[in-house]
Amino acid sequence: MNKRRSFLRQAGLLSAGVFMAPAIVSCSSNSEKAEDATGTENAENQAMAASGAAIGIQLYSLRDMIQKDVKGVIAKVAEAGYKKVETYGYSKENGYFGLDANAFGELLKSHDLVSPSGHYGMDPYLSGENPELLQSYIEAGKAIGQSYIVIPYLGDKLRTSADDYKKLAKRMNEAATECQKAGMKLAYHNHDFEFQQFGDMTGYDILLKETDPELVKMELDLYWVDRGEKDPVAMMQEHPGRFVMWHVKDMDKNDRTLNTEIGSGSIDYKSIFSKEMAQVEHIYVEQENFAEGMDPYKSIRQSHDYIVNTLMTA
Repeated sequence: MNKRRSFLRQAGLLSAGVFMAPAIVSCSSNSEKAEDATGTENAENQAMAASGAAIGIQLYSLRDMIQKDVKGVIAKVAEAGYKKVETYGYSKENGYFGLDANAFGELLKSHDLVSPSGHYGMDPYLSGENPELLQSYIEAGKAIGQSYIVIPYLGDKLRTSADDYKKLAKRMNEAATECQKAGMKLAYHNHDFEFQQFGDMTGYDILLKETDPELVKMELDLYWVDRGEKDPVAMMQEHPGRFVMWHVKDMDKNDRTLNTEIGSGSIDYKSIFSKEMAQVEHIYVEQENFAEGMDPYKSIRQSHDYIVNTLMTA
């Protein structure tokens, strides 16, 4: 239970007020202590299962719908049990899916949703072409209550050599410093291209080594780690405190290039969650493709429920 309790604290679900009742008896009999322990466990179960507040969704999963009907999609995300969303695709011109930051923030609030992080296209900033870009992201992210600006991808031309990765790491440190000044944090989201070898190190190794661990955090996409044939548990144990967010999507058992609902694929999520869940602050479901005929909203509900009812209760 300690790992789940640690995760609940990370996710903000444990508070003195929530668990004051089981803790008020300081001098109790064995039976009372047993009741206290049961009460605490029940409260944890209620916090986890009833609210599902630890679970979010990367809105890219619903990209085909959200550009056409942002209000409808956000409502259905909430109906599917999610309490957090991770944004993508913000621009100063189009805002968040056609809404300005204030309007989008109000939309989230109306459905009891929060957005701790967002994916923001950083190639122009990282290449030095548009140094003002980051500030626009910080302003928008703060307006909707985000804590993390996440680099979602690196363009091909930015990452052709070990030196390129070192230059990127230097620029990420600079970006992270700017985020810190604004009361925000920077994180990096991986695919599998980062695991290309450059001598005795991968691109990802270089990023981990060359970026400041206090400033640049990692959002570990567990599907892409598996595609890159790396061990996510070993990575997290080697770099404790670095991996503050996860992307969770499962791998089709017959075709590694396809996603499937969590618990239906080939990735051993039970092992990952049981060993490393306590480290992470935010867990996001992401599904980049759906099986033919699968209703995306049914899919995201199925993944949500499996995480909350199976992976987080072990």
